[in-house]
Amino acid sequence: MKRAVGRTGRSLMPIGLGCMGLTGVYNAPLEPAAATRLLHDAIDLGVEHFDTAEIYGLTRNEAVLGEAFHDRRSKVFIATKWGPQFDAATGRRLGVDGTAANCRKSVEGSLKRLRTDVIDLYYLHRVDPKTPIEESVGAMAELVKEGKIRMIGLSEPSADTLRKAARVATISAVQSEYSIFTRDVEKGPLEAMKEVGASLVAYSPVGRGMLTGAMRKDEKPAGEDFRASAVPRFNDDNYAANLALVEEIKSIAGEIGGKPAQIALAWVLGRSPNIHVIPGTTKLENLRTNIDTANVRLSPGQVQRLDALAARVAGQRYTPLGMEAVNR
Repeated sequence: MKRAVGRTGRSLMPIGLGCMGLTGVYNAPLEPAAATRLLHDAIDLGVEHFDTAEIYGLTRNEAVLGEAFHDRRSKVFIATKWGPQFDAATGRRLGVDGTAANCRKSVEGSLKRLRTDVIDLYYLHRVDPKTPIEESVGAMAELVKEGKIRMIGLSEPSADTLRKAARVATISAVQSEYSIFTRDVEKGPLEAMKEVGASLVAYSPVGRGMLTGAMRKDEKPAGEDFRASAVPRFNDDNYAANLALVEEIKSIAGEIGGKPAQIALAWVLGRSPNIHVIPGTTKLENLRTNIDTANVRLSPGQVQRLDALAARVAGQRYTPLGMEAVNR
């Protein structure tokens, strides 16, 4: 069953694909041919919604999607994001630039890399505290008028920022982290989304892999894996404590003959009919598992057991620096 995207009249299958990992974050980047195969397989399996960003792979991620989709553009709904700046030589992040000038510069680069003349959904990736949200959204509204983007989105805004933005232009989607372990969005933003008519696009709905049940105590992320340095829930004692909570998810999966990742996705999708999910993966088997979540139903008792887990999670979802960039 498809779900509406905001109030645009466009509907999509609610399970999309987060493409960040194709160019390496938790893992080594996929070879270009392998990435293209996975993206084509996703289309064949019914996936429509593909999410990328200017900063993913330092622009390489968008180019991967452009290569895969340029000859089948009508079959896909492409979302990308702008705002965060980086040093092209070192990859070092340089803050967020939400100015109208940067919006214009960024969209032209994204259109070229994606090999398309229009982006379906264009997000401000993080709110720039130095630039009024009215300027950032106003710039995106101009792009809608010019036919360069179809819909406007925000990623990780506060409820107040979302309401301000919606007074400037229609906000069709808000992208925020949301999972059994991460429920920050319920503290204001989710209600504001309903008020302004925006859909929630939930990223990391399987907790950056933790809720899949595949992780082990003796296989903690390390080295260049983003989770090792930037996600405290994967550090030291937090990791073991959180994996213990995953046992409840695995137990429920056993009760219904499903997989833990499906339990995690079904829980998010069951919170509200305006929610879409974009779990990321580089493996076809995992992609099939995610898509099959459409057949999973949780009982009220099982939902209640899952609801109780968030209060027991150890560690924040980002480091203090990362947390400063969300809900603002």
